[in-house]
Amino acid sequence: MKYNAYMSRDIEGIRMKRKLSIVLLLALTLSAVGLFAAGSKEGVPVDLSLFGDKGSQPVEPTTMNVLALKGPTAMGMVELMDEAEDGVVDGVDYRFAIAAAIDEVTPKIVRGEVDIAAVPANLAAVLYNNTKGAIKVLAINTLGVLYIAENGNSVSSVEDLRGKTIYASGKGATPEYALNYILKQNGIDPQKDVTIEWKSEHSECVAAIATASGGIAMLPQPFATTAIMKAPSIRIALDMTKLWDELQQLSDAPSTLVTGVVVGRTSYVEEHPHAIASFLEQYGQSVVFAQRDIPGAASLIEKYGIVPAAVAKQALPYCNIVCITGSEMKTKLSGYLAVLYGQNPKSVGGALPSDGFYFSL
Repeated sequence: MKYNAYMSRDIEGIRMKRKLSIVLLLALTLSAVGLFAAGSKEGVPVDLSLFGDKGSQPVEPTTMNVLALKGPTAMGMVELMDEAEDGVVDGVDYRFAIAAAIDEVTPKIVRGEVDIAAVPANLAAVLYNNTKGAIKVLAINTLGVLYIAENGNSVSSVEDLRGKTIYASGKGATPEYALNYILKQNGIDPQKDVTIEWKSEHSECVAAIATASGGIAMLPQPFATTAIMKAPSIRIALDMTKLWDELQQLSDAPSTLVTGVVVGRTSYVEEHPHAIASFLEQYGQSVVFAQRDIPGAASLIEKYGIVPAAVAKQALPYCNIVCITGSEMKTKLSGYLAVLYGQNPKSVGGALPSDGFYFSL
């Protein structure tokens, strides 16, 4: 699999540290010859022009508490996590933590116990609305991770789902909204044309199709990979992210299926612009590592207790790990949230976030 690292067009004229300059030059050169090409998947357009001169100034010694949710939204951080174990990185003393459930993340953000957090995209909107702007979204870090898995070979298009039973978890959350959107946009009524059996856990969906010939489930990564490892007769039939993108092709401002984002406390972001610029630089490099060095990333993913290395090695190419900032982030994320809002306003906190939700200085 090939990968693509898009660097911002606006970095010209920004004085960079020597290290960053070398990295940017290397990425630009590799991109020019196609070595980072990733099909339709975006790479790492860290828009450093957001910072102006602030992004090129030395970082004052700063402590940054970073919390990530176990799963794909944490996978892109592992190289930076590993580097931070050896001490301060570019003036920032990182304190990383991995949470097992979203219930652990929300209160820590609200209480200001973490400065940066990797969270589900819709949760970021809910937090922004409920805290009256106490957080800002810095980057999209994970595109869609949902797939239609089948224990068989009868499904090759959305139309093939008509009349079938689909096992899924995440009712009342983004998996349901994404599935409904894909089905409806392809002329399938989720209430009449298919039977959706909602389970409380992804593992229940895996169990439901593992021994059932013809069984179909919508699974996120890495559960889709786990299912295939348990039962080789299971295959990935449809990529929900690809299906979403196909529906958006003719849009003037195409959105995409977004799983996770990186948010920062507004007060911290405003007080430490140099540290935020450095974080996005370092994080972007960590994402490229996760994209390009699958075995190395898988090893670190296991080291930090995210998922076993064997699972990570198989799942990483399907996790759509990225680092998208700036105007592209706003276009893709705002469009995605608009789809969720259209189905259930509560899914994004009752209102679409204002422009202040999207990071800029």
